[in-house]
Amino acid sequence: MVGAARTAQRGPGASFPAVLLIGLTGGIGSGKSTVSAALARRGAVVVDADAVVRELQSPGGSVLAAMVEHFGPGILLPDGSLDRQKVADLVFGDDEQLKALNAIVHPAVGAEINARIEAQRDTDHVVVLDVPLLVESKAYITAGTIVVDTDPDIAVQRLVAFRGFTETDARARMARQATREDRLAAADFVVSNDGTPEELEPRIAECWEWIESLRGTEAEAAAVGPVPRA
Repeated sequence: MVGAARTAQRGPGASFPAVLLIGLTGGIGSGKSTVSAALARRGAVVVDADAVVRELQSPGGSVLAAMVEHFGPGILLPDGSLDRQKVADLVFGDDEQLKALNAIVHPAVGAEINARIEAQRDTDHVVVLDVPLLVESKAYITAGTIVVDTDPDIAVQRLVAFRGFTETDARARMARQATREDRLAAADFVVSNDGTPEELEPRIAECWEWIESLRGTEAEAAAVGPVPRA
């Protein structure tokens, strides 16, 4: 499904005349990372929120240090790296601990993402902002939003088969994200991904054509700038 790109509204600092900022999101297990990588091969500059999180939580990073200060050294593996499963066990189901984690991680990640977008200011690149919670956060103005859409049961099967999730854990994580309906309502372009990688490739090609079609539109002119949080 392709929708007409909505014209983004300007926010403070949204003065990037040539860069085309596109949002990319999808539920866990949707194949969003596969689509992101394919767009990168076509020339997009991908700003991957998950990758930024991993970098900032690496040993020696200020975010990891703050997490250890709050949660204790038990969240570290023997080599000093973060035990992500241990953190997940601590925060999921505990709203206060989850709030504390978000207060540590989100500001640093947001600042780094903004810096990477800012670095593209004087280019004419397509910048794909790959954010799992793009719809939930409403944190960025973009020229358009791509949603990778997958049947939830298929997504669960993938998470169990390829990422070692239990079905219960997979469905619990999906329940904490935006609903499929909410993501689709926010989409300007939908990449359906219920099939094989071979079946996905033509849809990615169509998506890239759609991105290129935004060049020279009002959406491009208004494309980039973080939205101040309320």
